[in-house]
Amino acid sequence: MSYENFPESDVPDKNATKKNSRNILMGILVVALLGTWAYIIYDKNKSRMEKEDLTTQLVNSDSSKNELQRELDDAALRLDALKTSNVKADSLLRTKDKDIESLKSRVQSILNDRNATKEQLSEARRLIAQLKGNIDTYTAEIESLKTENAQLTEDKRIVTEQRDVVQKNYDSASQVIKQKENVIDVGSTLSASNFKIEGIQERNSGKEKVTTKAKRVDKLRISFDIDENRITTSGIKDIYVAITSPDGKPVIVDALGSGKFVTRDGVERPFTKKIQINYVQGQKQPVTVEWSQNSNFQTGDYKIEIYNNGFKIGEGVRNFRKGGLFG
Repeated sequence: MSYENFPESDVPDKNATKKNSRNILMGILVVALLGTWAYIIYDKNKSRMEKEDLTTQLVNSDSSKNELQRELDDAALRLDALKTSNVKADSLLRTKDKDIESLKSRVQSILNDRNATKEQLSEARRLIAQLKGNIDTYTAEIESLKTENAQLTEDKRIVTEQRDVVQKNYDSASQVIKQKENVIDVGSTLSASNFKIEGIQERNSGKEKVTTKAKRVDKLRISFDIDENRITTSGIKDIYVAITSPDGKPVIVDALGSGKFVTRDGVERPFTKKIQINYVQGQKQPVTVEWSQNSNFQTGDYKIEIYNNGFKIGEGVRNFRKGGLFG
């Protein structure tokens, strides 16, 4: 039997193979373990960063909300200040209340939302900017109203001063006119002259006879002239005849047209008879007045006064005596 000798290095080493296998497995396990640790560390870092990012977002969100809340409060204060600064401003803002409150409510609802998103906060910021812009517009309008009001006040002051001047001038002119009218009115008062007072007896034959005996007097005939007056306008003029009997009493018979008139002194006095004459400006005019009464005439002096325009323009006296034995 023959034997072959092989080199020692060419003979497989089972132990070495097993050792290599274990080393490879160990390497794989180490790599897997390192990968797991790396993943765990990465995941923890990622979670920590996400948590920190979320915290930052929350902080930033709260800060934005606080800032927006301050801006909203400032806008509300400006609105309140505008309302109290001027009555017209308050009136103007009351017409805008619905729009203003709608904006404020929308913004406040976003700020009150704990989970408000960036988009919502952006909308709130936009709405606040819109509200501020509206406030600026209202402020400009109010300032314009104030300016207009100030101008109107100044215009009113000027007009009032002008009115007062005109009123003063008018009052002065009216006073002058009134004085002139009064002068003209007084100057237009008629005057009487050439008084003649007679007692008239009416006979059965129809003829008349002048008498001074009281018991025979049937009527008084009073005649006088209205003097020419170039101020008095032509037209109907009232003449009042006041007769006073010898006993000092005014002769008044209501049934025969007696009454009362007011003198220029504001005194009310009775008249016996009122007549109207158609006076012609600048001309002398004779006037005759007759007075008869149901009762007998008294003995003594009868006083006759003539009035026009509240002034006494003439007077005369007629005495009637008792009759003789045969009347």
